[in-house]
Amino acid sequence: MSLDPYVRRFLDTLAMGGAGAPSVAGRRQGQRVLARLAGVESAPISVRELTLPLWSGPCAARLYTPPDAAEPGPGLVFFHGGGLIAGDLDTHDTLCRRLAVAVGCRLVSVAYRLAPEHPYPAAIEDAVAAFVHVAGDAAAFGIDPSRLAIGGDSAGAGLAARVCQELRGNGLAIAAQLLLCPVLDLRCGSAAQDAFATGYFLDGQTMRHDIAANGVAHMVDEPRVSPLLEPDLAGLPPAQIHTAAFDIVRDDGAAYAERLRQAGIPVAYTCHAGMIHFFYGLGRLIPAAQPILTEIGAAFGALLRGAPAEQPDIVHPEPLRRAS
Repeated sequence: MSLDPYVRRFLDTLAMGGAGAPSVAGRRQGQRVLARLAGVESAPISVRELTLPLWSGPCAARLYTPPDAAEPGPGLVFFHGGGLIAGDLDTHDTLCRRLAVAVGCRLVSVAYRLAPEHPYPAAIEDAVAAFVHVAGDAAAFGIDPSRLAIGGDSAGAGLAARVCQELRGNGLAIAAQLLLCPVLDLRCGSAAQDAFATGYFLDGQTMRHDIAANGVAHMVDEPRVSPLLEPDLAGLPPAQIHTAAFDIVRDDGAAYAERLRQAGIPVAYTCHAGMIHFFYGLGRLIPAAQPILTEIGAAFGALLRGAPAEQPDIVHPEPLRRAS
């Protein structure tokens, strides 16, 4: 199986520009540029700026409400990607708009603190506090607390997974978790890490840079930064996990889905053929990504409305070698 032709074109364009050494400023600027170039506008949706009173201080957030959303209805607390050093409410605005419409729920996007200005454990502390706040005041957001879910993409998906682990057993229910291309194992030792280390958008050099910038290079074996390594996954929420076939962190999501299933957690796992990291946010550049994101959202919305949580895996295995 091969790369989607539009993915190949995108990667070729990136290669023409050359790849310098990653930096915090470069990562942040790159995310802003990509958001302008690659995002696809969604159907009309209400957007409201918020300030969440977290334990660490005020935290900016954004509430997305589809025009036909019930009140109270299902909700999703969402954490953006960017290696916990880049990304913000604006870089993921289009993705959140489209995801809220596709799921059919209110979505709260959270601007957690970023490293290196705020190194570990700032991001996970903010993520936990943000979910606790929304859950504790769900009515103010128009959300049914029994149908409040959590999710994120890339490093933000790793945050979402860890929030589920940290809040397990405290009496605060999480309806489900949606993990898009999750970063779950900072040891970076999987077969996909080797196969797709360069030339597939997110690369090994960038991951090593981000890990160092977060101040966690010495603790990659600890579950708080590598949620895949949590020894006991019993009692976690049902999960829908999506990975990309040509993604350096593909095996993180696959391994987590398998471990959740072994722990008795209902899981629906999909590996998307021909795709790369963050494909769901590149709809203007990768046409196939647009209907895929709609399908991802619809499936998660069905779960929040009572559909069976356990689904057969949809896996498109790729050879662990560079694509031609």
